[in-house]
Amino acid sequence: MSKKKDKAWFALFTVPLLFVFTTVVIIPFIIGIVYSFVKWDGIPANPKVFVGFNNYVQLFQDDRFLASAWNTVEFTVIALIAVNLLGLILSLFVTSKLKVSNAARTMFFMPNLIGGLILGYIWQFIFTDALSYIGDKTGLHSIFFNWLLNPQAALMAMVIVFTWQMAGYTMIIYIAGIQGIPDEMMEAAKVDGANLWHRLTKIVFPLLMPSFTICLFLTLSGAFKIFDVNLSLTKGGPNNATEMFAMNIYNEIFGYSHYGLGQAKAIVFFLVVAAITLTQVIITKKREVQM
Repeated sequence: MSKKKDKAWFALFTVPLLFVFTTVVIIPFIIGIVYSFVKWDGIPANPKVFVGFNNYVQLFQDDRFLASAWNTVEFTVIALIAVNLLGLILSLFVTSKLKVSNAARTMFFMPNLIGGLILGYIWQFIFTDALSYIGDKTGLHSIFFNWLLNPQAALMAMVIVFTWQMAGYTMIIYIAGIQGIPDEMMEAAKVDGANLWHRLTKIVFPLLMPSFTICLFLTLSGAFKIFDVNLSLTKGGPNNATEMFAMNIYNEIFGYSHYGLGQAKAIVFFLVVAAITLTQVIITKKREVQM
């Protein structure tokens, strides 16, 4: 009787979730795959013309799409390093014996609570008006200028905003990993004469590999899928120099009404992100060690 009750409670909580997941994710994804093989402007009254793999061939001949792919890769590599390096440094800082460690954790995590669109508009003011004002007052125009008008500077501006937002979140994950390392192990290493660098490289970092797996996955997927900050901060400019994967797909569908081609880009985008993130998880999982 208890097993039947357990199954009933299991069904009560899982069936609604499965229904929502199926209707919101699975079915639209399948429909998107079907639409990637047709030529359509997205208007229900207009016909859908089956074109086979023509959309997939066309997207690889789209210079703007290829440029957005390179922008995304460049942004992701820099952001991946910046977010995880800063998050790790912050986690080591707040887990040290400091009186302000709890306040520091709150302060560093707070940017993650701000929505991407709001974050982009806040930093847009900083990179345009604030930096230009400082440059006019100090004369240091090589550093303090409108970053969003320079292609390379605009890309770095996006990296800074993304890092500022995500570093606190990865910090929390690294903190959980650091606190899971037994104090006895660290004390034994100190007694054996291991300095701080040796303790970090030989004990802390290997035992933090599960945290590295999670943080690298979150950073990779988040950087590849970035859209809200891209939209509010640069809108893909200047001259499409910061147009990312997601924004290119959005513009293709809603800007140019190329629904089929946009869906084909979305499918390729999904496959690329899935392949890279799964590869990363497999590689880092193999390097995890057990205490």
